[in-house]
Amino acid sequence: MNPEARHLVAALEALLFAAGEPLPAARIAAILGCPEGEVAQLAEALEATLAERGLQVVKLAGGYGLATRSEYADYVEALVEPEPQSLSVQALEALAIIAYRQPITRPEVDELRGVNSAGVITTLLEKNLIRIAGRKSAPGRPFLLETSEQFLSLFGLNELSDLPLIEQFEAAGGPAVQPTLNATGALADETANPEGEESSTRSAD
Repeated sequence: MNPEARHLVAALEALLFAAGEPLPAARIAAILGCPEGEVAQLAEALEATLAERGLQVVKLAGGYGLATRSEYADYVEALVEPEPQSLSVQALEALAIIAYRQPITRPEVDELRGVNSAGVITTLLEKNLIRIAGRKSAPGRPFLLETSEQFLSLFGLNELSDLPLIEQFEAAGGPAVQPTLNATGALADETANPEGEESSTRSAD
């Protein structure tokens, strides 16, 4: 590797460390002053450099980032010991519906779930796992909902096409547990049910 390439690889490492979230290839290329097509090569070179270290290059939400390797998760958790960010089974159910049916309105989520989803939709919006993507051309012009880049990052996905086939998801009975984001970004199981949903469906305002 020539000195210029080594410099760009080191600069990429600094960018990913400082960013704290996945950076799109286009933005990396603009900052480093290199063609966007070279970013993947630089990321591969950086990953090779980090091969025997505690960090790795990951591709999440359509961009590149740095993450700790799973074999060192126990050490990182012992250092950080955060309060887990949890999703109830109900919130995970609504999130799965949005992920596979997006863009979708809240009344449509209510209809599929058979209960009012206002509480869980608010939770998902607050956690930045979903976002409003506009309004549907229908009476009342309800908001359209879709998943966010945070959703992709949380579930370790690069793009929506990485989701398991809906037939496989439904055959497995849908979500059985809720995800909890731990210190290393991995998912752990928990059983809280904080939303307090109603038992019947209401229309959105």
